Amino acid sequence: MFCFKHYIYFMFALVDCNNFYASCERVFNPNLQHKPIVILSNNDGCIISRSDEAKKLGIPMGAPIFKYRSLIANHDVKVFSSNYSLYGDMSSRVMSILKQFTPDIQVYSIDESFLKLEGFEDYNLTDYGMLMKNRILKWTGIPTCAGIAPTKALSKVANKIARKYPNQTNGVYVIDTEAKRVKALKWTKIKDIWGIGKKLSNRLATKGCKNAYDFTQLPESWVKSNMSVVESRLQRDLLGIPTLDLEVQKSKKSIATTRTFEKPLKELDKVKERISTFAFVSGEKLRRQNSHCHMIIVILRSNYFREDLKQHYATKVISLPYPTNSSLVLSNYAIKAIEEVFKSGIAYKKAGIILTGLVPSNNYQLNIFDWENSNHQPLMKAIDKINYRFSNKIKLANQDLKKTWKMKQDHLSPNYTTNLQDIIKVK
Repeated sequence: MFCFKHYIYFMFALVDCNNFYASCERVFNPNLQHKPIVILSNNDGCIISRSDEAKKLGIPMGAPIFKYRSLIANHDVKVFSSNYSLYGDMSSRVMSILKQFTPDIQVYSIDESFLKLEGFEDYNLTDYGMLMKNRILKWTGIPTCAGIAPTKALSKVANKIARKYPNQTNGVYVIDTEAKRVKALKWTKIKDIWGIGKKLSNRLATKGCKNAYDFTQLPESWVKSNMSVVESRLQRDLLGIPTLDLEVQKSKKSIATTRTFEKPLKELDKVKERISTFAFVSGEKLRRQNSHCHMIIVILRSNYFREDLKQHYATKVISLPYPTNSSLVLSNYAIKAIEEVFKSGIAYKKAGIILTGLVPSNNYQLNIFDWENSNHQPLMKAIDKINYRFSNKIKLANQDLKKTWKMKQDHLSPNYTTNLQDIIKVK
């Protein structure tokens, strides 16, 4: 006989910021309160975040902005370009506050975190969730919701309930009994289960699964034999059996820097300059996680939306003679790759660098015949230190010293918290 309380050794809290990007804009511009807001993707292409007011107007997630120009104008929807400097800094502030409530925390995304509450048996967890929520709101101005439950998957469900019914829950909901667990799972549609996508939800529907509770009632043996280990663990988590623990942040297995050019490039020298810049940036990312790479993949393509133009797409894979994270080495090999794949007469729209075959910087195989210049590592360390302090003042000689890659951001708000020139002045 399943006993829910038998498995409650600790609780998980999922704290999620409400409409995070829109909320960041509202913190510094109170006139935006209760106004419909949409945030655009890189180069102001698609809608990637919406306030509740914008959702009610029927503006879908991921929609190209040009398709909704008239609706946006008719309803006075406020449009903003993605201000990642602002959002990243506000996220860091929120996460630092959450770390005051428990040392066991997993930052799951820019706007949500899992907290492991171990040793809180004598606490009123609803009050504790309210304390977190109110402190974040008071110190940052960002509204949040908290879902608390014995497992990560159930805390996700609890968070959805807190978000859906703010008046009844005050933004905090705790699943701490078997009755609450069953009721919550029967309320959660199969397509809304954390980790269940559209394709899998359609498959489960053929088995009679209309909600999360139905999913937990499937025979465990059937789930194990017909689905992946991920769904098997998810089922146990939804049953209230802690299966998914906090994840330790791991180094990336590959690092990519890809950009769309401000305008099409036909000249080889200009493409080489861009690819050198991307290699330099990729090298910085590589050093930041203390890794070396064995392989570079260079990508170059034209604008496939322009069917009236000649098209060309090319990739070049280069195996390095020795693992490296030197931007000098990476840039040299990337430029050689571009020289091989570049075709004259093509208007190139996008290029990119992918570094793969990553290994730790303190543990990799040396090459007896080829090796990196011993001066590169101290040089890279000095460059990174200067660029971090003075915002990328040092570049390679084959980079355009006056050029910086810039997205189309026609609706960009000020960097209120990261740029001295944009700090709000109180009169």
